[in-house]
Amino acid sequence: MNILITGAAGNLGSLLSKFILDHEKDLNLILMQHCTRVPDTIRNNLRTKVKYADLSMPNTLFDCLDGADIIVHFAGVLFKANPEKFLHETNTHYFKNLVSVAKLKQIKKIILISFPHVEGPTSRKRPASGRLDGRPVSMHAKTRLEEEIHLFDEIEIPISLRVGMVYGKGILMVDAAKWFAKRRLLGVWKEQTEIHLISKTDFCRSVVAAIRNESSKGIYNVGDEGNDTLQSFLEAACNTWRCRKPWQMPLWLIYFAAKMFEIFSKVFGAKSPLTKDFIDIGRVSYYGDTSRFRSELLPKLRHRNFNDGIEEMKV
Repeated sequence: MNILITGAAGNLGSLLSKFILDHEKDLNLILMQHCTRVPDTIRNNLRTKVKYADLSMPNTLFDCLDGADIIVHFAGVLFKANPEKFLHETNTHYFKNLVSVAKLKQIKKIILISFPHVEGPTSRKRPASGRLDGRPVSMHAKTRLEEEIHLFDEIEIPISLRVGMVYGKGILMVDAAKWFAKRRLLGVWKEQTEIHLISKTDFCRSVVAAIRNESSKGIYNVGDEGNDTLQSFLEAACNTWRCRKPWQMPLWLIYFAAKMFEIFSKVFGAKSPLTKDFIDIGRVSYYGDTSRFRSELLPKLRHRNFNDGIEEMKV
């Protein structure tokens, strides 16, 4: 089976690619590469083909999608200033280009990596249930919901994996938090924000399960069995890194810091590790009903909760 991964040079895309090459010997990979080079440790594998394509240019997608049986879509733009100005283009429009060519190539199954924020604020008392009529807060979530709706309108076997926060060493947002923590700069707002976690290993196992399960279709909330908040997660992470626990900061100060990062990013063309939209999405409590995910895709997790999987923050 040939699995096409968009955003294969990115953080989660390369993580999944390495996991498949290490553990799923009968799956071959077609890795879509645009601006960023796919890591050599992945591209040099005999089961890997790296193909250039630009999601903004549909004519470049035809050769890239040749031979693909299933598409796993990660590609997107992060860490850039003013995401509200470009996400409709880089998320929604680019994804429509991919779906259009996939249909012409008769690719029936597309797995979209999404997140529970697309339903708006949710909690353990009122978990995300797999609806497409939610009211998301951030632009990242709004445009991802647009992608989901288009996927379910156009593709024969659509799958949306609404993934909670993926944790572990090598995950960009986690590594960014560690960078700030090591410099005693990590801060968080006081108001408790519920979050749903999943270890990087169980995340990869979840995507593979969606690839392999021939009857899988629809929306799956992917998360563990923990009872976590953003604040408790960051405190536990800092303890693991042997850093001071996060400062409790007023919200206006965190937004001000994001504004400064965005100005620097815009002026110097550098990445912005913090944006206003990141804060907007980070302040939204989220928790998904994982009953369908556990019954159809991954009945047994490798790490049932963060305490069980905390070693993944080190390796």
